[in-house]
Amino acid sequence: MRRQWLMVGLVLGGLALLGWGLIQFAPPPEGAAVGRTAPDYRVLDLATGDSIGVRTGFEGEVTLLNVWATWCAPCRAEMPSMDRLYRDLKDRGFRIAAVSVDEGSGERVREFATEMGLSFDVLHDRSGLIQQTYRMIGVPQSFLIDRRGVLRYITLGEEHWDSEANRARVEALLAE
Repeated sequence: MRRQWLMVGLVLGGLALLGWGLIQFAPPPEGAAVGRTAPDYRVLDLATGDSIGVRTGFEGEVTLLNVWATWCAPCRAEMPSMDRLYRDLKDRGFRIAAVSVDEGSGERVREFATEMGLSFDVLHDRSGLIQQTYRMIGVPQSFLIDRRGVLRYITLGEEHWDSEANRARVEALLAE
């Protein structure tokens, strides 16, 4: 009888060790990485009320995916430079998909966009799960996606999007 319990204990211990090993050494979820196809994630388009994919909804265009929140001071600070860049390059196939991760309805986000006079696409993900899909660290975080849907540049924190360096980065993708 004692031998049977010893065998049961060994089998259970072996299974526990195997499970731990699978968890510890499993590859991490892919998320977003430069050179990979951008994950598609559906969000609410506040202008139309429709669901749109952050990659598939902008296929064939160079897209700046910016994840932000109305309560985030750096997010608010970079919006005017994003709008200037968008206004300058929109006729060449450049789009901005600005995804707010504010909780609740999109009304506060819509009011913010109107107050700021934003002319680009303002989207809403009230669940905030885009942050997990893209394996984000915080907001604002931005992802520059080429016409084929491949991530070409990722940045965390406030950016001056109409700076010479960022403008050149976007224009290079538009020229491809």
